Amino acid sequence: MHFSTLYLHCPVCGSDKFIQNNIKSKRCESCGYVYYMNPSAAVAAFILNDTGELLVCKRGKEPAKGTLDLPGGFVDDNESAEQAIVREIAEELDAKVIECNYKFSLPNQYLYSGLTIPTLDMFFTCKLESTENLKPADDVEDCWFVPINDLNPELFGLNSVRKAIGMFLETSKH
Repeated sequence: MHFSTLYLHCPVCGSDKFIQNNIKSKRCESCGYVYYMNPSAAVAAFILNDTGELLVCKRGKEPAKGTLDLPGGFVDDNESAEQAIVREIAEELDAKVIECNYKFSLPNQYLYSGLTIPTLDMFFTCKLESTENLKPADDVEDCWFVPINDLNPELFGLNSVRKAIGMFLETSKH
């Protein structure tokens, strides 16, 4: 559901004169408040083991529960993208990041509680202190390493991650 059909009243004054201002905002005709639905920042990591296999995770929660994913999540308030990916890997895998490098970003649409949230997903390559004894937690149901040649982007549930896996495969061929 698009935010414009969900948010019917102004969050400042409560007026029902909360109208569409443009594609990404609504404006209150009563108090003048303008609400913008800007993308939320999210992060994801490409993590390889010593044999060059990629770490994949099984999503434990909606959206796309049960599909493949990369470790990651949303950037918290007052947190950099680099801090977020380190925190998310610690939360989801009980692992310590020792190196983190930004790769690229992709837009995404993330369905949460019936609301479609635009996100800007930032992808990193990360090295862990150890790839042994990873412990799936938080919204990761399971995790394992997959040989690069066995990766199938269509098994990844989120559009941006599916596209990122395709891009990763393209660069891995060289």
